[in-house]
Amino acid sequence: MDIQEIRKHFPILDQEVNGHPLVYLDSAATSQKPISVIEAVSDYYKGYNSNVHRGVHTLGTRATDGYEGAREKVRSFINAATTEEVIFTRGTTTSINTVAASYGRANVEEGDEIVITHMEHHSNIIPWQQLAKEKGAVLKYVPLQEDGTITLEDVRATITSRTKIVAIMMVSNVLGTMNPIKEITKIAHENGAVMMVDGAQAAPHMKIDVQDLDCDFFAFSGHKMVGPTGIGVLYGKKKHLEAMEPVEFGGEMIDFVGLYDSTWKELPWKFEGGTPIIAGAIGLGAAIDFLEDVGLSNIEAHEHRLAAYALEKMSAVEGMKIFGPQDPAQRAGLVTFNIDDVHPHDVATVLDSEGIAVRAGHHCAQPLMKWLNVSATARASFYLYNTEEEIDRLVAGLVKTKEFFSDVF
Repeated sequence: MDIQEIRKHFPILDQEVNGHPLVYLDSAATSQKPISVIEAVSDYYKGYNSNVHRGVHTLGTRATDGYEGAREKVRSFINAATTEEVIFTRGTTTSINTVAASYGRANVEEGDEIVITHMEHHSNIIPWQQLAKEKGAVLKYVPLQEDGTITLEDVRATITSRTKIVAIMMVSNVLGTMNPIKEITKIAHENGAVMMVDGAQAAPHMKIDVQDLDCDFFAFSGHKMVGPTGIGVLYGKKKHLEAMEPVEFGGEMIDFVGLYDSTWKELPWKFEGGTPIIAGAIGLGAAIDFLEDVGLSNIEAHEHRLAAYALEKMSAVEGMKIFGPQDPAQRAGLVTFNIDDVHPHDVATVLDSEGIAVRAGHHCAQPLMKWLNVSATARASFYLYNTEEEIDRLVAGLVKTKEFFSDVF
């Protein structure tokens, strides 16, 4: 990968923040967008803005072709068996909520179990909490090891014949842990449960094959993979989606509407009520084109190199506490950390004064923060446009932060 050539596609990176060249290390929250994605969205609005599926005029046909063409790109990107298994949503959160509200309500009964982990993002905890309360089900957690990983032995001990849904993230947005989803899915299926995968931190960074994983549902967001905000995907096996009821009702998702009853369109449209996210889908299609041109395997290898480099350099900073697996081969391209006696928000503020953007807070993972016995952490997350030189800037900023607060206190 020619990183400097890749960076030329991202105009936002060519600026100064607080008098310093921008170092953007917050891609786990949202990634930056290449010119091709920005232009794809702009071209839709400038050239063929129209609603999809309904009109027979030329603009409507072009918009429909763009929208459904993006669905085929997503199908190929994750290797779904058919475009019927690709539902466009607002993002990972909406996708998971759809599964909980539709599949969960229809299949979970009192005394049944839903299995998740302590490392989950709030969007993969709260929907299951609410479903468990509504149905009188039991919410169970696979325990974490000291390094923030889970073992298949613990997975087998937690999942039982009463388990109906297993919902686990493929990559932790805090710890960087890469979970063995294929093996967990096999255990879930052996016990008669379905597997819901939160792929928000995986799809942007590595090749996904939902048929190889054999998962029942897979969710991800466009904005974390150089695409627009407000667009995401729910993949579901056709047999499940066909049996599930929609959770939003209105135009576009209907077949026939009578005075007292209605019927639904076939897949995938029965889950896409109202005017869909047309520009977002077209932008997501352009994002997939960009990532595939670079190569997902190249992106993954580059991020592993950055993670290894960051772990080595950051570990040398006095008072540094790094969370998650210490072996770079076991983690994705992010490092979550704290510095002794310095609040993470103060760390992020000092780094921002140096033009370095990192995330600070609980990262929508308060149960994990409690498990780590901290109130908050700072996080540097890397993507295809980051460099070792930017990590050097980060480390220098962390040293400066440590020295500043040592002088103050």
